[in-house]
Amino acid sequence: MPEVKKWTSESIGCTIKVNYDLCNGAADCVDICPTDVYELVDGKADASNIDECTECCLCVDACPQNAIKHSSCD
Repeated sequence: MPEVKKWTSESIGCTIKVNYDLCNGAADCVDICPTDVYELVDGKADASNIDECTECCLCVDACPQNAIKHSSCD
């Protein structure tokens, strides 16, 4: 079973999941996110600032490993 980390924002009603088995720490999500939702923690994407998300879906499109799933971008 893959290691998937999940963040949920009650204030904006969205969920971000990152499959840590796929995430290679390329940091494309960190670089492209206009509101700094992501940071790298131990070489993996961490969406700890999810409450800042504008639901633009750039992170999903930018991830070269397709490791990010966003409830607003399905």
